[in-house]
Amino acid sequence: MSKRRPKNILLVTGMSGAGKSTVLRTLEDLGWEVVDNLPLLLLNRLLDTPLPEGTESDDDRPMAIGIGARTRGFDGESLVRRIKRLREEHGHDIGMLFLDCAGSELERRYSETRRRHPLAQDRPAHDGIGRERDLLMPLRRWANRLIDTTSLTANELAQQIRQTFSTDGTGQTTISVMSFGFSRGVPRNADLVFDMRFLRNPHWVEELRPGTGHDADVSAYIEEDAAYDAAMTQIESLLLLLLPRYQAEGKAYVTIGFGCTGGRHRSVHVAERMARRLRENGFSPTVTHRDLQTAPQDSLEQQPAAPAIG
Repeated sequence: MSKRRPKNILLVTGMSGAGKSTVLRTLEDLGWEVVDNLPLLLLNRLLDTPLPEGTESDDDRPMAIGIGARTRGFDGESLVRRIKRLREEHGHDIGMLFLDCAGSELERRYSETRRRHPLAQDRPAHDGIGRERDLLMPLRRWANRLIDTTSLTANELAQQIRQTFSTDGTGQTTISVMSFGFSRGVPRNADLVFDMRFLRNPHWVEELRPGTGHDADVSAYIEEDAAYDAAMTQIESLLLLLLPRYQAEGKAYVTIGFGCTGGRHRSVHVAERMARRLRENGFSPTVTHRDLQTAPQDSLEQQPAAPAIG
């Protein structure tokens, strides 16, 4: 068993209804270790628990701990003292994010969701909001980060958390580029699918048929198609526009599929080209070729059009 090293810890607290759950979910998506509503008496035990063998790398993950007035044993002043001791005795880098929100907005949110305030189960939400604000005041004064969510939607709050806490590669979207054959079905997990069957098909050139999109002569044949350059340029531009947006929205995985009929020639070539372009622009896609090893079969390919009779 290996002893835990000092950790980067963020305590997430604030007014009920101000967005704590949204923050914790977003941090978890970013790769943080997240614990919510941990009884405060167990905080030291959690941080002192040794890691299993072989998990040292996991100890480098930052940790987010959700704390609220409903947490068992909650006492604002006592919690601040305990945090100071943890920093002094264990060297943990402990910060606190406090989520505030105007009372009128909190009342509106509780009214819309028809939820009862946790500190006013049998009274108006207004009473619970005032009581909670008093209980949390020591934490609000001590917190080194404050976000007022009064005018923020859940999505806007999540985006702000990603921008603030995405560091060292956490929160980066995992990009996969895949080639496939439509004759064997569209991959279910593809987010974006591009049909490459408009390009001329090397399958119908006898000397190219045994090859694949990895081969130079096959690639040259595909690139000579009159629509090739314009189509590739527009697809590349679209991907470079969309991928940063997916990442900003917190999408963890994006799979881009390029399909042709059999999945051996056109789709393979284009998938490799697009992956290369994405790498040149700072992305790190992985490439798979689903149907590359399947046997070519004329009945699966689209027959070339017969010449016109005139």
